[in-house]
Amino acid sequence: MVNLIIPDKWQQDAVNLLRDGKDVVVQAPTGAGKTYIFELMYESLRGQAVYTVPTRALANDKLAEWRARGWDVGISTGDLAENLGARVVVATLETQKGRFLRREGPRLLVVDEYQLLADPVRGMNYELILSLAPSETQILLLSGSVANPEDVVAWLKRIGRNAALVEHRERPVRLEEVILNDIPVQTPGLINGYWPRLISRALLANLGPLLIFAPRRNMAEELAQSLAGALGIEQPMSISHEQAAAAGQPLAKLLRHRVAYHHSGLSYAVRAGIIEPLAKRGQLRVVVATMGLAAGINFSMRSVLVTGTHYMAGNVQRHVRPDELLQMFGRAGRRGLDEAGYALVTPDVPRLHEAFPLRLKRPAPMDWPSFLAVMNVAASRGEDPFLSALELSQRLFSARTLTLGVERFYDAGTRPCRLRVDDERGRFVRRHQEEMQNSRGRWQTQPGVAETTLGSLFVKTKLGRWRPALTVASTLDDIGFGNICRIQTERHHFVYGREIPVASVSGKEWRPVKWLRKLLRLRHPLVSGKQNLTQEDFERELVPLVTREMGGQFWDLVLRERVVVARFRFDNLTARGYLDEFGHWLADPQTKRDYPEVCRGCEFRAECEGMELSVTPAYAWRQLGLIDESGKPTRRGILFSFFNQGEGLAIAAALEHADYPVEDLVFDLGNLRAGHRFALDESQFAGRLGLVCQQTYHRADFAGYLEMGAPQAYGAGAAEVIREVVENQTSRHKLVNELLRYGDIERAITEWRSLLRQIVQAPDYGWDRWRALKQVSEQFVNSTRSTALQPLPILLPAQLKRYQPR
Repeated sequence: MVNLIIPDKWQQDAVNLLRDGKDVVVQAPTGAGKTYIFELMYESLRGQAVYTVPTRALANDKLAEWRARGWDVGISTGDLAENLGARVVVATLETQKGRFLRREGPRLLVVDEYQLLADPVRGMNYELILSLAPSETQILLLSGSVANPEDVVAWLKRIGRNAALVEHRERPVRLEEVILNDIPVQTPGLINGYWPRLISRALLANLGPLLIFAPRRNMAEELAQSLAGALGIEQPMSISHEQAAAAGQPLAKLLRHRVAYHHSGLSYAVRAGIIEPLAKRGQLRVVVATMGLAAGINFSMRSVLVTGTHYMAGNVQRHVRPDELLQMFGRAGRRGLDEAGYALVTPDVPRLHEAFPLRLKRPAPMDWPSFLAVMNVAASRGEDPFLSALELSQRLFSARTLTLGVERFYDAGTRPCRLRVDDERGRFVRRHQEEMQNSRGRWQTQPGVAETTLGSLFVKTKLGRWRPALTVASTLDDIGFGNICRIQTERHHFVYGREIPVASVSGKEWRPVKWLRKLLRLRHPLVSGKQNLTQEDFERELVPLVTREMGGQFWDLVLRERVVVARFRFDNLTARGYLDEFGHWLADPQTKRDYPEVCRGCEFRAECEGMELSVTPAYAWRQLGLIDESGKPTRRGILFSFFNQGEGLAIAAALEHADYPVEDLVFDLGNLRAGHRFALDESQFAGRLGLVCQQTYHRADFAGYLEMGAPQAYGAGAAEVIREVVENQTSRHKLVNELLRYGDIERAITEWRSLLRQIVQAPDYGWDRWRALKQVSEQFVNSTRSTALQPLPILLPAQLKRYQPR
């Protein structure tokens, strides 16, 4: 709202360093005027400058601002590409990755909010682009929430760049903390509710206008509505029918009360065309925004209140980080209008001392697609792909050595197995072939253990000879009960069995012995009363009961003096053994492990066998079928390298299914960035594309790339909504519900168009399916329109008079 004319000394220092050809890292508070450094450079630019911002909304905002000054400006935000040869191109950083992978770049690259270098999802792209920037590209990094900018300067110097740091710690508008509960203002009795009463105190104490951050969309809307109802209409604002129609009746009513909510469920036209301009012009008393959209807010208000310590990011609850708090509180105080900005707090919400800069460190995963792209270029030149990947890994922003997973192979010379991936060698050497000594003392491959009978099993004696198991008395040590006995078989052979007294004989009467009578009383009371039986009755009624208890097979009855002894064999009892090549079942044969042939005489065998196994990037690439043994990317790997995160994995898998029509796939791609909102009660991974991914990648999990086999941002249901809007021209308002808002549908279509544009601009590849997808994608990119290009219902200055609180 106030044009800077005379730059501060720190801004002049940064400009002078840039004009001397150095890279510059600027650390200064939010609102201090970091962007002005670049604006001072515009007239002296000696080539194209690319100014990157975190969000599309900020890019569109800068485009409009600088075009209004008469600058030559283009834009590149994925779904929108216009005037790309302009003197200045405002862009999201990811759109520039392709040119940097080709080692091309603009004359000046500006990265606003470069603390995204540490973002777990987007940070990989920031890191790669900065590490690949050619020497002729100057770099200007801007942030207000980095605790260790000197480490970033040291990194740039380590990779051969001439970098300098410019720090400015003083806020242009001082920031003070105000405890809402202690404001000495009486709240009108008609105002009810915890937050409305506290917030009304701040407004009555002339601390407005207020920017309030809420954890969730519903809370943002409910709080805005309760505030508008509690505060009444003070100097109501008139809005046009066009603006009211765009905003919708609930929000339009709030705007007349000079209150608004601001979240991603609103359309871009409402956020960027109505709410943000009104906030910048000081027309709103209160704006309630969601915390997840904090980085995309490009306006300040006198006071800021953060109402919680957690917020929802997709379907995951996240704790508010100190640097995120710093950004939120940094929106307090309007330069040129306020002498101070105020952080409004209560005992239950984050305090000002909890907001401090983030200490940058690189995100955990590497940017796999960029590595595959570099490796593919190396392979096309006849160079070693893995060596090029190792060189790139050494240029990343890290305080420790990053492991790619091929380092040992290149440290100590060529291995006979030619397996370059360390974890692959470690697993290969562990693929021992088990051998056993067979019944004739020879070594043979050990088969799997299987079931047989004890009568067929052979055991090894202490003398080292194989004998039938039942010819060794100790075999029955844990089988049956009674005494071990020898039972004669055919051809004068014998086996061991068991015998036990079962009856005493007196004349023709057989009386069960004591142990058997006790057993009958306990387990078979119906026959326990039969004390004297004939031989026939005893054999018919009691012998089967004894056999069942013994667990073997009844053999015969032997009369010894006046006692009858029952004998049992165990030939048919189930046993487990190994069938050797001579047809003998062996119990516990002697075994040994035999290494793969190439490993037997290898000097590195001990190193490989002692290696701690893990899933390194190189091993993951092999598992996913992205590279061959030499490191050369496969067709799947090449397509994967054209995209970000796991999107390329999904696209490659779908194209590999020849029965998957490209005309259906082009819409199904809308699921890849949709998240959880469109799935409703169905599985987030539903839909044909999700099923294909899970089948191809076996429901694998790789942080940053796959979850349950599908890309992490995958969300079923978006494809059907996009198709309904694009093909059937269904109004988006007819598709909304309590969970799914107009802005969600708009963003899904925007992300879909962005992905299609990425496919269109991706390199050619000699595969009919890929070329067909490029052709169909181009048709839809050209036949649909970005919301950023649609006219916005922005309030004209003539309609507005600055809001003056009474």
